[in-house]
Amino acid sequence: MTNAISSIQNNLIKDITKLKLKKYRQESNLFLIEGYHLVEEAYNAGLLKQIFYVDECPYKDIESYQVTDNVLKKLSVLPSPQGILGVCKRPIKKALSDKVLILDNVQDPGNIGTLMRSASSFGFETIIAENSVDFFNDKVIRSSQGAVFKLNLINTEIIEFLQNNQDYSLYVTDLKANVFLEDIDLTSKRIGVILGNEGTGVNQEILNLIDNKIKIKMQNMESLNVGVAGSIIMYEISKGVK
Repeated sequence: MTNAISSIQNNLIKDITKLKLKKYRQESNLFLIEGYHLVEEAYNAGLLKQIFYVDECPYKDIESYQVTDNVLKKLSVLPSPQGILGVCKRPIKKALSDKVLILDNVQDPGNIGTLMRSASSFGFETIIAENSVDFFNDKVIRSSQGAVFKLNLINTEIIEFLQNNQDYSLYVTDLKANVFLEDIDLTSKRIGVILGNEGTGVNQEILNLIDNKIKIKMQNMESLNVGVAGSIIMYEISKGVK
């Protein structure tokens, strides 16, 4: 059933607008998406709760609201809204996958989104994060291109995670490492890759706990963007671990 809303003072619109803020996303376990592609991905994942649209609603079995351009602009974070917006439920946490990506203080939403896409593509179905940008930040979601709906996303203390999951072979990126990515042992079934902050790298306290420090062999450059570096590492590991 479709309802019509024409006022930005509508109580539902006021409540949905709050989801732009991390605090309200955490309290409600809901988040916003924009555009037909992400709405379709959310629907296929069974996580789409509500739709707000201007011209056409693609799904008749979801609670829907036809709104004016002015109302959609109020809900949107984009300069030019794409005509449709969805409210989604957060994915339910699942059992840890055999390959895990661990993010320490990664702050750029574009990097997180890129890493989500690569993680989903290369079998790293769980992402652990501490002190990093919110998985459900609007820029992260757009950059992830729907990968946010396909991953097991967990915010927790990394050191506690490492202590409680000692069956993983762990690899951490470190520019001072003496071991290159192509030289690591990939016989372990359960592997974790730890990536750090764009400017300062992985926290020293975490580095001290990990024996396997690696770097990517490069020409002409000393380092890569964390999104690019992480994607290369996950791809290479995916070729060696079945």
